[in-house]
Amino acid sequence: MIHKIKNLGPGLLFAGAAIGVSHLVQSTRAGADFGLGLLWALLLVNIFKYPFFQFGPRYATATGESLLDGYKKLSKGILLTYFILNIATMFTIQTAVTIVTAGLASTLFGDFISIEIWTVIILFVCLSLLIIGRYKLLDKLMKIIVLTLTVSTIIAVYMAFSNLSSPLYFKQLFPNNSLEIAFLIAFMGWMPAPLDVAVWQSLWAIEKNNDNKEYTPKSALFDFNIGYLSTIIIGIGFLLLGALVMFNSGESFSNSAGVFSGQLINMYTHSMGNWAHYIIAIAAFTTMFSTTITTLDASPRAMNKTTELLFKKSSKHGYLIWIGLLTCGTIGIFFFLASEMGLLIKIATILSFITAPFYAIINYKLISSRHTPKEWRPSVQLHILSWLGIIFLIGFSVWYLLTL
Repeated sequence: MIHKIKNLGPGLLFAGAAIGVSHLVQSTRAGADFGLGLLWALLLVNIFKYPFFQFGPRYATATGESLLDGYKKLSKGILLTYFILNIATMFTIQTAVTIVTAGLASTLFGDFISIEIWTVIILFVCLSLLIIGRYKLLDKLMKIIVLTLTVSTIIAVYMAFSNLSSPLYFKQLFPNNSLEIAFLIAFMGWMPAPLDVAVWQSLWAIEKNNDNKEYTPKSALFDFNIGYLSTIIIGIGFLLLGALVMFNSGESFSNSAGVFSGQLINMYTHSMGNWAHYIIAIAAFTTMFSTTITTLDASPRAMNKTTELLFKKSSKHGYLIWIGLLTCGTIGIFFFLASEMGLLIKIATILSFITAPFYAIINYKLISSRHTPKEWRPSVQLHILSWLGIIFLIGFSVWYLLTL
């Protein structure tokens, strides 16, 4: 067991990247607006996205190379498409997670400085930590963060249940107007995370294998399953909290980062008592800080690798150039859209869902191809789940586009 715990790493980094906006914002809002009516969507999207995320660490540890290397083997056009899609989404995604983190920082540490200044501070703290510590720092930090968040969320849900005065409403709902449909797609877009996180997972798995030669495909899958299960449990936890505390309360969540974070902390405080205010505030801030730092590390890492493969030219400072570009771009977008947190998150999550079929298809094609050792190709059951997942993601994307 100690050996298995030591091998945990990229799976928890996945959880750290996933448990953020999709859970703190989208799941809580889903519970507040629909009660437990969208539980079906949370469970389905986690089940149908599972194989495509899992193929990241599976391929990386089975072959010793990242999904990006595999994309190039399939077709240079696929790698170029990834490059274009990532350019289109990376700045919006980074801004969306950072704006929530800044709002929580303002609530926790005080609003004596503006949300914009908090954003700059958080980004430069993350930037400094990554330049100094790189992957090893993330690996160590995430074990503490994911454990803290899991425990605090379970306690909060338990306390909310203990204060429940009326029966919980379990009837499942299907959105029937354009606003509700847009929310459903946004909710599923980042639940548990955008599918391109599989690329990040493969890069982290390579880094882990460089540090620990015992990080085999078998241990990588165990690590990933622990991280993935954590995201599902915590996602259900936040959905329950939204349903238990906010549903039918007459209160709705604000699109302002500062106001939203205050509402979020007050929701926990209401369910657990005033003594929990700072404990929950720290847990929520730590969660979003972990998402901010993991995305700030992963996107530049992926873009650096992509440019190396596309142009057959490696740069000693490629990672630093991309992380600097992402930081500056995030700050620029934030200053233009600081008051539009809800819109920003909706744009980022819908973009992620619409591009999900692309990542699902190429990840499945790669893991099933001759480029993957035969013993690590999917089982019959995983093949079937993959086909169903691709149909699900394409079907919902087409349905959404037709209802615009």
